[in-house]
Amino acid sequence: MILVLGATGFLGSHVCLKLDKLGIEYTPSSLSLGVDLRNEQATEELFSSVRPSTVINCASFVGGIQFGLSHPVELYTNNLKMALNIYNSVAKFKVKKIINPITNCTYPGKASLFRVDEWWDGPLHESVLIYGFTKKALWIASKAYTKQYNLVANHIVLPNMYGPGDHLDMYRAHALGGIVSKFVKAKKENMATVTIWGTGKPVREWLHVDDGAEALIRSLDIDIGIEPVNVGRGYGQSIRELTFLIKDEVGADCEVVFDETKEDGAPIKTIDGSTGKMVLKWEPEIDIKSGLKETVAWYEKVLE
Repeated sequence: MILVLGATGFLGSHVCLKLDKLGIEYTPSSLSLGVDLRNEQATEELFSSVRPSTVINCASFVGGIQFGLSHPVELYTNNLKMALNIYNSVAKFKVKKIINPITNCTYPGKASLFRVDEWWDGPLHESVLIYGFTKKALWIASKAYTKQYNLVANHIVLPNMYGPGDHLDMYRAHALGGIVSKFVKAKKENMATVTIWGTGKPVREWLHVDDGAEALIRSLDIDIGIEPVNVGRGYGQSIRELTFLIKDEVGADCEVVFDETKEDGAPIKTIDGSTGKMVLKWEPEIDIKSGLKETVAWYEKVLE
């Protein structure tokens, strides 16, 4: 049995949709479905009831860069509590495999093209240090538990994700989703300006959430081993370029203002996806323009 943690979240919900289409049996779990993974007893009761052989761990406490800078303690404590409880239950109930999606902010802040052999080559960028550390801690946990309990742990590093189903609260949404929300709202309310956080210069690689879910599901039958595997194309778009792509797709008639007093984050974040292509026999399929079209349409529908 597969247990999907964080099953109603952004990535987890798309994993479940793909499992449904494939006819693969699984059990969904999330805070909104009644299980708080920050609680040790609740986590153990879930694992005792399901008795999974495989866990897809999409559970996460996360938000955009503004949220992370304002709530560092919650990011740290909530994510580490979940990790400890999940791994304790993985060991107690003899789970064979855990699949962890890993954020690309776990790479060194000095890097621009992320290669797996450079994952440990320096400190994380200050803007994402706390959240990135909690996700890197999943690898540390896996290292310990694979040694002592013969666990198989797959770690799939994903670029910045976007797509239908993201947080509607711009404060909690991923970067791209937050920008889409702003322009959809601006068009609906005939706003004269839209303000974007930062200079617009940082470059990010963007991954449609369906491709993120596909990568996790493809790893179900593969024992990758402890080392992380990258999913990506190796190129991206600047926030400025992305902003105007979204503005055009939405059809918003407004001025764009970049608030240069706000945090930019790392200058460039792109992923060398050669390891994912080799191991998963696959690479991301959804291009940014068609992905944006679908994403904008979803936001326009839910924000009516």
